[in-house]
Amino acid sequence: MIINIDPNAKGLIFDLDGTISDTMPIHFVAWRNAAARYGIDFTVELFDQLAGIPLYPTVEKLNELFGTKIDPQEMGDAKEAEYEANMHLAQPIEPVVDIIKKYHGQLPMAVGTGGLKRLAKKSLELIGLDQYFDIIVAYEDVNNYKPHPETFLRCAEQMGVEPAACQVFEDGVLGMQAARTAGMMVTDVTKYYEVTTGK
Repeated sequence: MIINIDPNAKGLIFDLDGTISDTMPIHFVAWRNAAARYGIDFTVELFDQLAGIPLYPTVEKLNELFGTKIDPQEMGDAKEAEYEANMHLAQPIEPVVDIIKKYHGQLPMAVGTGGLKRLAKKSLELIGLDQYFDIIVAYEDVNNYKPHPETFLRCAEQMGVEPAACQVFEDGVLGMQAARTAGMMVTDVTKYYEVTTGK
């Protein structure tokens, strides 16, 4: 299936995990294993609910939900270490990669992710797309993460494109909400890769 670019789009913004690279199953297993050490059953439903929230705030959210007092850094770092050890297994999401390659050099493009910048760069490198993005707005670059629009607004600002002329590609509910709040066009990529990845 081919994803269409809106004729009014003057800049393209991509979420990374679950949008450009199919890293979500790897993130899920890492979270599930990290949470199990603290007696938390990290279900698929819980994962979907928390998708798009950065690393340490996810642990804070788990503490709220389960009444636990887990150290966010300790659990977060354990989860991220397991994820990093397995991230080479992630496959590119081809319909999205096709757009990136087609519009590279024609329209400004940026990545807006809730992940850490170091891992975002590594993730792009592993699927051979690190040369396609000069602009990456990650967890460390914002004060407010998705569903707050700051991540995408910073992408637009760095691309020099008005928010209304940006098309955002997302797989997460919180990310789509952030893009809409920013006044941007939103494309839900999940319907384009159900066929290929069985998600």
